[in-house]
Amino acid sequence: MMEKTTSEDPACSTEETATESAKVPTAEPPREAAVSESTGEEQVPKPQASAPQAPAAPAITKPAPPSEDVPSAPLLLTLEDVSNSSVTVSWEPPESLGRLGLQGYVLELCREGASEWVPVSARPMMVTQQTVRNLALGDKLLLRVSAVSSAGAGPPAMLDQPVHIRENIEAPKIRVPRHLRQTHIRQVGETVNLQIPFQGKPKPQATWTHNGHALDSQRVSVRTGDQDSILFIRSAQRSDSGRYELTVHVEGLEAKAAIDILVIEKPGPPSSIRLLDVWGCNAALQWTPPQDTGNTELLGYTVQKADKKTGQWFTVLERYHPTTCTISDLIIGNSYSFRVFSENLCGLSASATITKELAHIQKADIAAKPKGFIERDFSEAPSFTQPLADHTSTPGYSTQLFCSVRASPKPKIIWMKNKMEIQGNPKYRALSEQGVCTLEIRKPSPFDSGVYTCKAINVLGEASVDCRLEVKASATH
Repeated sequence: MMEKTTSEDPACSTEETATESAKVPTAEPPREAAVSESTGEEQVPKPQASAPQAPAAPAITKPAPPSEDVPSAPLLLTLEDVSNSSVTVSWEPPESLGRLGLQGYVLELCREGASEWVPVSARPMMVTQQTVRNLALGDKLLLRVSAVSSAGAGPPAMLDQPVHIRENIEAPKIRVPRHLRQTHIRQVGETVNLQIPFQGKPKPQATWTHNGHALDSQRVSVRTGDQDSILFIRSAQRSDSGRYELTVHVEGLEAKAAIDILVIEKPGPPSSIRLLDVWGCNAALQWTPPQDTGNTELLGYTVQKADKKTGQWFTVLERYHPTTCTISDLIIGNSYSFRVFSENLCGLSASATITKELAHIQKADIAAKPKGFIERDFSEAPSFTQPLADHTSTPGYSTQLFCSVRASPKPKIIWMKNKMEIQGNPKYRALSEQGVCTLEIRKPSPFDSGVYTCKAINVLGEASVDCRLEVKASATH
């Protein structure tokens, strides 16, 4: 029951530990001597390996409490955490709590090189984990813990190695924002404000370079904090383009990140333009690329035209990449000027290059020369372009036969069944329209089966096609 109670109390005792630990350097050393005498801890100096000690002699003269009355040493004393100002240890309850029961634990510390043990708290604490705070950087401490009953303190459990109070070293790491992983493009005159977060312990040292050289402090300012570094350029110029490299150092470790910046502006106009040729309603132009592209690639050229009468400019081509073009659909009788702009990510060039000559679209002397009309003879003997197809029908359901014929003049169409004309028979209806000949057989019966022929006749000849029609009798049940 006592072990379970001991392991459940850390939450309520941690605050007391923090309060008491603040008093360790001034008030606790005298009290420690009294505790040592009353509890009979003769084994405490054993880790110091110092054989003769003055306080040990009087302790031997006092009667030691029976071993059954005091608890045994706590188990599994473990170093849980070390920071730049605190240390945390934990342990397990002892195997034997003693006949008089457990009153708590006393955690003691001893600085390396010293001989006295200082208790962390003024009284035993019923916890199995304690944090010693307000320690100085660079201290090396020995720690031990003893279980205490009303009869005194039992043998201590001690850490094997001294604990060095120092700041944890965390390797530096730079987190480049996603939008800066590609070339960062700014226009001339705009501000450049790069905030690059990083991490590392102790506080990292950050340095910047521009194309491998130190930054120009008159143009670029840098502010570095504990967790980020900010590079700021108030008014960017094209000379600020290039690769900026951030290096973060921590205790001999370093991390680097490179950011590419491109400062651009509007391009210059094409160097020259000339009118190559004018023919009909067309004009051919040619120009040369601009000398200044604005520190970036061109997106193309914009070509405009203006007639002499109105002087208004109209766009003919946009983002046109070649340096030659042909302008078509010009109005006859007008004279045209042409101009060309360069274009990049910043937009069109501030000015354009204009042709010196005008393109005159002249009226051509066109004389109509009619040719004699030769009438063509379209007379043609009948010929079937689509023959009749064999067909199977069901009794009682009307069916149709189709074919198409071409002839000039228009032929006479004759339908026959088994080589016998069927003209005038009300059972059949013959149609002919636009060369398509149709024979409709109304409600055929098995008697209407046979070979049907379509004959076309005109003054130039005749032609015929035939097919077989089969009318199947319905099955009887």
